[in-house]
Amino acid sequence: MLSLSPSLLPSLLAALLYAAAAIYQGIRLGQGGKADKRLLYLLGGLAVGAHGCALLMQLLTPLGLSLDFFTSASLIAAAVIALILVACLRMPLENLLVLLFPLGTATILIAQFVPAGTVPLIHEEPGILAHILLSILAYGMFTIAVFQSMLLLLQNYQLKHKHPSGLIRNFPPLQTMESLLFGFLWAGWALLSLSLLSGWLFLDNLFAQHLVHKTLLACLAWVVFSVLLWGRNRLGWRGHKAIRWTLAGFCLLMLAYFGSKLVREYILHI
Repeated sequence: MLSLSPSLLPSLLAALLYAAAAIYQGIRLGQGGKADKRLLYLLGGLAVGAHGCALLMQLLTPLGLSLDFFTSASLIAAAVIALILVACLRMPLENLLVLLFPLGTATILIAQFVPAGTVPLIHEEPGILAHILLSILAYGMFTIAVFQSMLLLLQNYQLKHKHPSGLIRNFPPLQTMESLLFGFLWAGWALLSLSLLSGWLFLDNLFAQHLVHKTLLACLAWVVFSVLLWGRNRLGWRGHKAIRWTLAGFCLLMLAYFGSKLVREYILHI
């Protein structure tokens, strides 16, 4: 039975718009052409707007901020898509949207229809909210980097085997794709650094029992990304090595945030 919550209508509208944009772009790329940017941005912008309305209704409660596992995933997806839509005005990133629009559809529907686990409410103290915002932006930027690395891997494979598909033929040059990847990694690393710093400043104890795994994994991810960026700057790391390090760091971050939330909300119920 469908939920009758106030966020139902904007959630369904956002999912429909994301799906329409993904199908349209996928068909155009499959035909070897390019999607009309104005139509793509219109569909994407309207979808993000509806997504944001749904999230406001799901997150804000009279007792505080309710940031459960699936709503967190939905929030990160909305932030990632919004960042890419804005970045597309200056950089050739439209091809990332063909992967991100389906992600938006899936996360908003899951957040709407899957029951939340045990969710501790967050009181809206400015320092804590700043830490949460920085964490979400950092995770979002690394999510973009992972999608970019997947497209780069596909592009590199098809170019080596000399059978580029319609999608790959519309990609920017390999060097541009790689430069964009490291741009996202630098931005994500800076945001993750600020997130860890704000956590140290505003949280009572970063190594409390319910935070220790998250903190340690986030610090390990920071080290992995630091080594990767050092290797790029000093040793010229690129290609498969850069992609492997990107995926390793992202997996640690995913375990830090979503792994700990999954265990706490659905297994331990704390």
